[in-house]
Amino acid sequence: MEQRTVFTAKEASALAHEILHSVQSVVVGKDMIILKVFLAMLAKGHVLLEDMPGVGKTTLALAFAKTLDLDYHRIQFTPDVLPSDVTGFSVYRKDSGKMEFQKGAAFCNLLLADEINRTSPKTQSALLQLMEETAVTVDGTTYRLPEPYCVLATQNPTGSVGTQMLPESQLDRFMLCLHMGYPDLDSEVQIMQARSNENPLDKLEPVLARHELQIMQESAAQVYVDTAILRYIAEISAATRNHPMVKLGVSPRGSLALCSAARATALVRGRDYVTPDDIRVIASDTFAHRILLSARARTENVTAEQVLEEILGNVAIPRLRRYQE
Repeated sequence: MEQRTVFTAKEASALAHEILHSVQSVVVGKDMIILKVFLAMLAKGHVLLEDMPGVGKTTLALAFAKTLDLDYHRIQFTPDVLPSDVTGFSVYRKDSGKMEFQKGAAFCNLLLADEINRTSPKTQSALLQLMEETAVTVDGTTYRLPEPYCVLATQNPTGSVGTQMLPESQLDRFMLCLHMGYPDLDSEVQIMQARSNENPLDKLEPVLARHELQIMQESAAQVYVDTAILRYIAEISAATRNHPMVKLGVSPRGSLALCSAARATALVRGRDYVTPDDIRVIASDTFAHRILLSARARTENVTAEQVLEEILGNVAIPRLRRYQE
């Protein structure tokens, strides 16, 4: 039997809804966050979750790992965590007389980098290559990481003692930056009821094999993007660089990230082409963390999300017959 290389848009959309339903059975009341994390995975991107402790970030990662049959590692970042803990290291074996490579925590399909801002800049930088190239280099030798591969990192927005802010170069490596927030009252009651006797994670079964996730990723990569849509993305990016409230705008890497995320969005919605709405629904999560606001913006309490909302309202939306739905 010939092995599948891509799914049709309808097949991928049906699978996506099964996956999302599975994760939603464990992570209650955060359907949009679950969707956006999955979009990043489909687009082969990485996600930064910035939120308070105890709102379900680790549970979210575990739910995706079980649903997608992914090899999962978690590393708790503290000031004494070394780069070699992430990438691995070489040790001398007396019996063989040779150096042998010991894999670090990065060697998995889904890496939960917990409280990434609590480790040293040197250790943070160890993540740069593996996030960009899906590989690590130790003692001059490059080792490929398993595929599919995704880093789901977390950091707390409050409590600055012992933290190191992520540099712009590393923030730029995250496709999306999301904020889970506290659950609403009904969702919190439902969470307590679900966990009164057992952990819902124990009931999760894989919805698809990891190689099928790779097929979905390839399907997303083949979603058509019209030149007018590419220009629309470029105009949004350019507007962030020229906005009076912005000191540093979105880089071309950010434009590429938005294009990839929009392809994944279209696929989950059952289409093999991107529309302007696919751009708009994910633009703020893709661009906000890449924008460095000016001193004036901080003084006037203007947020990056507000700047992007204004830009999206001002940039002309392409009107093409194919996108009329």
